[in-house]
Amino acid sequence: MESNNNLPIGTATGTLLSIVPNILSEDIIKTIILAVVGATVSFTVSLLLKRISKFKK
Repeated sequence: MESNNNLPIGTATGTLLSIVPNILSEDIIKTIILAVVGATVSFTVSLLLKRISKFKK
């Protein structure tokens, strides 16, 4: 029995193409800014926890 991969690929492509026009450039900029803030906070907390763990030893 052969499987037909056209249906899942077509569904995924159709979904993607229907989402793309709804994405605004403002949303992309907001996402980039939030990613930078999140990465910075994560890095800072990691350094802080590393210093605290060295201090307790």
